[in-house]
Amino acid sequence: MRNEGFDEFVAGWSARLLRSAYLLTGDRGLAEDLVQDVYERLYVAWPRVTDPAAYAHRALTRHAINRWRSRSRRPVEAAYDFDHDRPDQRPDAVDVYHERAVVVSALRTLTARQRAVVVLRFFADLSEADTAAAMGCSVGTVKSQTSRALARLRTILPAIDDTHLTPEARS
Repeated sequence: MRNEGFDEFVAGWSARLLRSAYLLTGDRGLAEDLVQDVYERLYVAWPRVTDPAAYAHRALTRHAINRWRSRSRRPVEAAYDFDHDRPDQRPDAVDVYHERAVVVSALRTLTARQRAVVVLRFFADLSEADTAAAMGCSVGTVKSQTSRALARLRTILPAIDDTHLTPEARS
């Protein structure tokens, strides 16, 4: 089979890539479309890809940034959607929904590159080097965009707890 292992990759990475796409776009429908587009590109490139996770994150990030550029400089405002199919989200967990909606709303205020850096570094848990590779930029750009994004988020979310961040991200 030409694309052996592709199905296993999709099964193992779908949730992570969808979460990253949602944080990049702020809209579940757009996130699902974005992940589907990435899977189509990955399937075609599969025989040449040595690191499918890196390829997928790079394609996801670039496609999300390009989508923003093609529409305008501002993201489409979408209402926060509840995923009633997930058992871990219960209607009585209002505080969790609210907190998640506040974070997603704050992410929408960032530029496309800043949002990509935050999502890849802190939600997808990529290193600075892997984030730079996914975004097609230098490690220095990742560091400066991270610094600017976190400064912006701190003004919007003053109660943000940065004790879990790396020392480089705190500065």
